[in-house]
Amino acid sequence: MSNADRNLAAKVCLVTGASRGIGKGIAAMLSKAGATVYVTGRSVNKEFQDEISAYGGQCFAVQCDHNDDEQVKNVFEKIKNEQDGKLDILVNNAFGGAGVLSKSKGKFWEEPISNWDAINNVGLRSNFICAHHAANMMVSKKEGLIINISSVGGLQYSSDVAYGVGKAGTDRMAADMAVELKKHNIATVSLWPGGALTEFAKEVKEGKHGEYMAELWKPFEGQYIETPEFTGKAVVALGTDTNIMKKTGKILISAELAREYGFKDIGGIQPISFRQVKFLVHRFYPSYEWMVPQFLYFPWWMVAMGTHKFW
Repeated sequence: MSNADRNLAAKVCLVTGASRGIGKGIAAMLSKAGATVYVTGRSVNKEFQDEISAYGGQCFAVQCDHNDDEQVKNVFEKIKNEQDGKLDILVNNAFGGAGVLSKSKGKFWEEPISNWDAINNVGLRSNFICAHHAANMMVSKKEGLIINISSVGGLQYSSDVAYGVGKAGTDRMAADMAVELKKHNIATVSLWPGGALTEFAKEVKEGKHGEYMAELWKPFEGQYIETPEFTGKAVVALGTDTNIMKKTGKILISAELAREYGFKDIGGIQPISFRQVKFLVHRFYPSYEWMVPQFLYFPWWMVAMGTHKFW
């Protein structure tokens, strides 16, 4: 790798829940950009650490159950002690609800109340805890970036009530934290990947998590699906943006950042944003998809109108 590619060589990053899926893709791309990357997960080990380090940066794997506040605190203490108090980028990716969602009937009154905690404790709550510790480190340095991995599920109903509330809360948390952190030159954003072909998604497509979940994934292929590394490239682009404060508090979409910053997915594919008209036509009227140009987008104000419940 050339020195020109190592544009995050001076940065210290933490990616939570990085043992697989999108988190692993993010950690890999941060390492490829030369960053020092700390990763957490219940199953990360020396072999995983070496795998991520092989991309070019230095990786430190820390076993952590994000249900345990003390374990989370110890992760940040470790980074503080080993990196002289420096933490440049936090990526809140840990999520514990995938298994619950795969079994959900989509009717909250028929499901155990414990599903709320299973979906949102390692997710919305753990994101807040990690941001709390990260902000304490970043404020003293007067710079930093906190990225919450969220989804379009925060915009509209998506398979489960607790899931949607958790993602909406994650987005709102980034917006509100941005207000308090702006004067300290710390940006907070929510990042929405598209349909990412993670290990779990592959199982869903194979029908291992029920017909309902498999049906949801049928439209995703080609430009309508992303690799976990694609989100990692979006994180690297944000981490190297010298004008990142202009984006603080915002919801960002990986596919749209790719066009803004000029990167593509593995294999040279340019994934499509859910805001593109072509995406909607593909989902519901696939035979007409060829007629729709890629430059047509639904404006954010129109997207937002669909979430307003005051009329």
